[in-house]
Amino acid sequence: MNDQAQGLRNLILNRKQNAGQEPISSVPQTRTTQILTVTSGKGGVGKSNFTLNFALALQKRGYKVLVFDADIGLANIDVLMGITAKYNLYHLLKKEKSIWDIIQKGPHDLQFIAGGSGFHDLIRLTDGQLDDFAHQVKLLNGTVDYIIFDTGAGLSKETLKFILAAEETIVVTTPEPTSITDAYAIIKMIHAMSADVKFKLVVNRVTDSKEGKQTADKISMVAQKFLQLDIPVLGYVADDSSVSRAVKKQVPFTVEFPNSAASKSIAGLADHFLARHSPNPRSESAVEGFMSRMIRLLKS
Repeated sequence: MNDQAQGLRNLILNRKQNAGQEPISSVPQTRTTQILTVTSGKGGVGKSNFTLNFALALQKRGYKVLVFDADIGLANIDVLMGITAKYNLYHLLKKEKSIWDIIQKGPHDLQFIAGGSGFHDLIRLTDGQLDDFAHQVKLLNGTVDYIIFDTGAGLSKETLKFILAAEETIVVTTPEPTSITDAYAIIKMIHAMSADVKFKLVVNRVTDSKEGKQTADKISMVAQKFLQLDIPVLGYVADDSSVSRAVKKQVPFTVEFPNSAASKSIAGLADHFLARHSPNPRSESAVEGFMSRMIRLLKS
């Protein structure tokens, strides 16, 4: 009976998600779902590309991942995969579709929710509508191991609320001085609002590990000196021409060029993350806690 039930789960969850395909079903699961947000101090540092390929690396290691594109105005996770998303958050907020209907599938069955104008509507919802939204998102608890929110660069009102609610944020930067300055600025601002938020740092587009370490050290030392804040370095991603070639093809670089320097960087970074990641112990689930904090922030 258990084998038959598992077979049914796999059959339903593996249905395609594009035009003419079935929505993902809400089959009960027993996974411990964790929430991560990914952000950057400025645009153009490869944040969304990192999010997508990091999620695929976790998926490849046997973890079930859902990417939630929360980058207002510049939502492009679906574009990076060459997929035209049929539904997005807007359809959920307007109660036209359920949370299961708006989940799409990308390479290697990676689940994602496309961005759209719906995020602007979040801060204008009534209390009742916010509670309905929270209920829908809470249904995801136990169905995936990680929900990764790809937030916008900088600090819009919506981005700020996602970061403060998640309490664990990966900050993506590059060795460029402006990127370093902006990465520290966003860390400083969020830390001033909540000392509970935990940061991890990723340095993208490095020529070698030495440049990556030097960049990370600049941010880490200033954060330690002025904020008394320890920021672990998750890893570095090589500056690799295969990344831009993959973007033009609208295929994730870890899929199109699995043996490239950037893909190997992502693989090592994912291993590092999994070896050291320890979820915060809470009496409530991570998804319930996240949504409770999110709704409280949106109503404030």
